[in-house]
Amino acid sequence: MVTGPEPAPLRATYDAAHGGRWTSLHGGGREWLWHGPEPGRHEVRPDDAFVDAGGLEECLPTVRGRPDHGEVWSRPWRVAGTGTGVIERPDFTLTRRISDQAGAVVADYLLAAAPGHRFVWAAHALLDLSPAARLDASAGTPTRLHPEAAVLLPPGSWPTDQPWLTGPWPAPAGLTLDTFGPDDGTALGAVLLDCPRVRVIDGADRLTLELECADQPRSTALWRNLGGWPTAAPYRSVGVEPMLGAAFDLADAGPADAAVVPPAGEVAWRLIISAHRFH
Repeated sequence: MVTGPEPAPLRATYDAAHGGRWTSLHGGGREWLWHGPEPGRHEVRPDDAFVDAGGLEECLPTVRGRPDHGEVWSRPWRVAGTGTGVIERPDFTLTRRISDQAGAVVADYLLAAAPGHRFVWAAHALLDLSPAARLDASAGTPTRLHPEAAVLLPPGSWPTDQPWLTGPWPAPAGLTLDTFGPDDGTALGAVLLDCPRVRVIDGADRLTLELECADQPRSTALWRNLGGWPTAAPYRSVGVEPMLGAAFDLADAGPADAAVVPPAGEVAWRLIISAHRFH
């Protein structure tokens, strides 16, 4: 007999020396983070090409664009106390504290920079999910498809003068995105706008990701790679990525599409990840 969901306490581990990368998100008898086939993550130096090793990467001040996946993933962080790491760059300082609160993993962030500084941040979480998994978000959420989706649409559907095409979740432009299914050779990215909370459903397990931040655009990015990327040796990877901002590339972000540091010189936000399991 199936009963209601019970909390599955989570624990996170991370690697401050290698970009603050989250290396594990474990609870309820399963590991939620996917780990990829790409070697060399520990040998990365600043300005190297991104190494898709899986886990959860901190992407700041952009996701796509330059530098690819941002500036902080390829640099060592300074340990500043239990669960706390700091990364200092010429334009900003980011502090992150990861803690356990009633079985949920809570990550508190503080970015200090000059007033008016624009940025995009994403918790680039690649998840280890079955083909039966799906992503639950509010129906009708405006969702931006990025250009790699153009080949999946009828000829002439893609706007040639825009960096994205917007439609309602779960099937913007007729592409069903909330189910993952078996590998089909496709790969695409999307951003769910004004969407600070989503839930991943995979069999009896539920993973909820929620982003709290006042006065900044909050989104959820989706990377749905079902064996379509990279071209030379494709593999499967699924990213569900809480985001400040509304564009993968800071260079594409309009006035309302990036987070902006206010006159006080700081932006604080919180990421809450919790899990439940049906028995």
